[in-house]
Amino acid sequence: MIKKSILLVDDDGDILEFLEYNFKKEGYKVFTAKNGVDAIRIAREKNPSIIILDIMMKGMDGIQVSEKLNEYKDEVTGLKMFLSARGEDYSQIAGFDSGADDFVVKHVSPKVLLKRVEALLKRAVTSKSTNIKTNVQVVNDLTIDKDKYVVTYKNTSVSLPRKEFKLVELLAGIPGKVFTRDEIYDKIWGDAFVGDRTIDVHIRKLREKLGDDLITTVKVVGYKLNV
Repeated sequence: MIKKSILLVDDDGDILEFLEYNFKKEGYKVFTAKNGVDAIRIAREKNPSIIILDIMMKGMDGIQVSEKLNEYKDEVTGLKMFLSARGEDYSQIAGFDSGADDFVVKHVSPKVLLKRVEALLKRAVTSKSTNIKTNVQVVNDLTIDKDKYVVTYKNTSVSLPRKEFKLVELLAGIPGKVFTRDEIYDKIWGDAFVGDRTIDVHIRKLREKLGDDLITTVKVVGYKLNV
């Protein structure tokens, strides 16, 4: 029985074949692409449950593919994961900034990768079922549209990448509460391995888009929403 669909994107045919074999063995419907152009086309046509991207590809790299897919949120609603040999902090931050939900460094074992994918998909289903009745949240001057991934604050409205959106949504869940960095990592990134500056980068980008007065930094502790 097929449980989920997955799109594997890597310009190394041997890696694609290896991953495809392991995911099919676990009951996944698998699509593959060896370049960014094909990946975007297949993602729009098939709307897979999750897309696993390599970063280092000829032509359009994985980060560019992820960013381009953000333009088709109505057509491509699945999760995005990077599977890359590039494990540096800046590569991982770039991946998450592009809208990725997880980042896994090669050479991870097939069993661990499968478990990471399974856990990611389970969290997404749980989150979706929990929020199904409250798709629009309003807190004073802040409006969060959970279907469109759009945040409006003081008449400024922007469409956000998944992680930036989830960060605003988390802080708005209890306005004024100081969320520690550990809380934010746990609730937004879960088991994903991310660099120490990941939260700071996401907060900076939110301030650039929505203004400096929305989120306050509580030194050494974490962040809170000012609404």
